Amino acid sequence: MDKITLKGYRSFREMQTARLAPLTLLVGENSTGKTSFLAMIRALWDVAFADRVPNFREDPYDFGSFEAIAYSHVRGESAVARSFEAGFVHSASSSRNDVLDFSATFKNYDGTPFPAKRKLQGKEAWIDVDIDKKGGVIAQFGTTQDKKWKSKRLTYTFYGDSIDRLFPMSNSLIMHSALDDKMGSETDGDNPSKDDLNKISKLSTSLRRRGRRRSGRFPSLRPFSSAPIRSRPRRTYDPIRLSQDPEGEYIPAYLANLYRGNSDEWQDLRTSLEDFGRNSGLFDDIAIMSFGETAGAPFQIRIRKWGKRRKGVDRNLIDVGYGVSQALPMLTELLRPDSPQMFLLQQPEVHLHPSAQAALGSLFCAVAAQGKQLIVETHSDYIIDRVRMDVRDNTAGLKPDDVSILYFERGDLDVKIHSIRLDEMGNLSNTPHSYGDFFMAETRRLLGV
Repeated sequence: MDKITLKGYRSFREMQTARLAPLTLLVGENSTGKTSFLAMIRALWDVAFADRVPNFREDPYDFGSFEAIAYSHVRGESAVARSFEAGFVHSASSSRNDVLDFSATFKNYDGTPFPAKRKLQGKEAWIDVDIDKKGGVIAQFGTTQDKKWKSKRLTYTFYGDSIDRLFPMSNSLIMHSALDDKMGSETDGDNPSKDDLNKISKLSTSLRRRGRRRSGRFPSLRPFSSAPIRSRPRRTYDPIRLSQDPEGEYIPAYLANLYRGNSDEWQDLRTSLEDFGRNSGLFDDIAIMSFGETAGAPFQIRIRKWGKRRKGVDRNLIDVGYGVSQALPMLTELLRPDSPQMFLLQQPEVHLHPSAQAALGSLFCAVAAQGKQLIVETHSDYIIDRVRMDVRDNTAGLKPDDVSILYFERGDLDVKIHSIRLDEMGNLSNTPHSYGDFFMAETRRLLGV
C-alpha cells in the first residue's frame, strides 16, 4: 500500500491522507489514533484482498461496536456518524504505473461496521459496488473513456444470519456475474464492447491476484499484526497446535518444530536471530533443549550471553530478562522464511534498552529493503534516529523516499496526520511546528534557558 485515506473513523473527522512507504513510522502522543490507523490497514486488506467483512474486535485491536468506531461529535448531545470511509492506493511491485485505488464505505449493520459500498479504480476502468442488507447487489462499471454501465439488482440467497453471509462472494464473482448476462438497461452510450468488458473483467480480478503469494507454502499475505505486550516466558514448554497470534504465544513451539523437523531452516533462522542478538546486546546464542526425541516432547528455549573473553552460562529464557522474551516473537515473525509481505507492529521497543531499540531500527531498515512493508507504531526516538542514520549512510539500501514518518497531532476533538519525509542526510522535512515540542522544552529546562 502506498497511501491511506480515512474519514469519519474513530478520531479522524475530516478526510486524512497519509503516505505509506516500505518503512513507515507512526509517532505522536498517546490516544491520537495510531493503533486505529493500524487496525484500518488490516480491515482494508480484509475487504479488498480477502473479500470478507473485517472484524474490528479481532486481536490485537478491539474497538467495540459501530457506535464506538464511527466518529462522534458533540452538538448539545453526542451524535455518531452514519458511516465512515477508508481507502488505499496500491502499486504493483513490478510497475509503479499499475496503480489501483480502492475505497470502502462502512455502514452500521446491527452494531457491526459493514463495507456496504466499494469502489475500485484502475488505469483503464472502474467498478462501483453497492450491497444492501437483503443480499442485493448493484454494480456500476466504467472505462476511462467516460463510458459507464449499470447492472440490474443481483439478489443472492444467504443462509444464516451471520453478517459474513452478506459478503461471501469475491469482488470478481460479483463483477463476472453482472458482466455475464445481467447488464441493465441504464447505460450511458452503447452497450459495452468486448474490449470494454475485458478491461473491466481484468480490473475485477486484479485485487485478488495481488492478495495472493505467487509461491510458497502459505498463500495468504494477510498482514501480521503484533500486540504491544507479547507472551510471557515459561520455564518449560509443551508442544501446541501452531496458530499465529498477535502475542506470539505459538512462537516457542514454532521454533521447536523447526529445530526438530527442518534443520536447514532452523539454522538459517537461528543465525539471523543471533546476528540481531549480538548487534543489540541482548544475547549471543539461542538453542532448543528437547526433553525427548518425539515431536510431543516438552522443551526449553536456552539463551547464552558471552563475556569479553569466554562464553557465558547457558540460561533458560525465563531467567535472562523480560526484554529478550518480549522481543523474540516479533523478531521471529520478521525473520522467518515464510513471513508475510506486511507487518503492523505496536511499540516493538517495549522492555528494550536504548541500544536494543536502535538495533531494531536497523533491523526494520534491512527487512524493508528486502521488499517487505513495515508500519510501526513507536514512541522510541532511538528507533527513529537509527532509521535516519541508516538512510543517510545507505546501510541497508533504503532511499529517503522509502521511509515515511506519520505524525499524529491531536486537535480540539479530532486528529490530523502529518506526513514527514527524510532528505538524503536523514533530516526531517515538512515537520509541523508542534513536532518535537516536548523534547525542546525538556532540553531548554535542562540547560536552564
